[in-house]
Amino acid sequence: MRSLVVIPARLASTRLPEKLLLCETGKPVIQYTYEAAKTAKRPMDVVVATDSPRIMDVVTSFGGVACLTDPNAQSGTDRVAEVAQSRQDVEIFVNVQGDEPEIDGQLIDDLIELLLSDDRAEVATLATRIRNSAAISDPSCVKVTRNHQGHALYFSRCPIPYVRDPESAADADHLQHLGIYAYRRDFLLALDDLPQSPLEDLEKLEQLRFLQAGTVIRVGLAEHSAQGIDTMEDYLAFVSRVSKR
Repeated sequence: MRSLVVIPARLASTRLPEKLLLCETGKPVIQYTYEAAKTAKRPMDVVVATDSPRIMDVVTSFGGVACLTDPNAQSGTDRVAEVAQSRQDVEIFVNVQGDEPEIDGQLIDDLIELLLSDDRAEVATLATRIRNSAAISDPSCVKVTRNHQGHALYFSRCPIPYVRDPESAADADHLQHLGIYAYRRDFLLALDDLPQSPLEDLEKLEQLRFLQAGTVIRVGLAEHSAQGIDTMEDYLAFVSRVSKR
């Protein structure tokens, strides 16, 4: 099946405005993300879906492919769905967040394989085991729990599973959700028909709209995660890592 990486790229950001255009290293964040996504072998191409002519100009200036999407889109998935409407030649769409400049292309390939391996799943995503106990109670760290088939039971900013008895803590399998998705095209085309979810509104997690509507989401395990950029501290740490390469 043919697959395409779509990088939703919104100019505005609550915690770090215009972060995708930061370029203290000499290269904007969105270019790092684009080039990292291009290292994946399965997708036929990578396209940036943005609400900003400025981002579109930057992407095309370094030779990337970009398109303008509805500035009122509610989420990254909605931008991917807009691309899916015009790409009838693609069956699988992978959503890579624009602020993931160190995304591993192998994760993208693994995610595509995961979705193709599960006929029941309409969406696939990844998680990694939490090794820092402080992250379990950190609301910025989104947790996920799965059933025996590897399908998502719930995503939350709260600790899930909650460990009531301290002596059982060693048995708890706390997983951090990684914000990368693969979708079947038919799912994206039907996205407008999914009702708004009270759970999505409460937790501010778009995937709960899918889950509450009965969508089967396959969750695979990744050995590691890339460090996204949410704050200036995150960006400066990224700049430091780049300078040491």
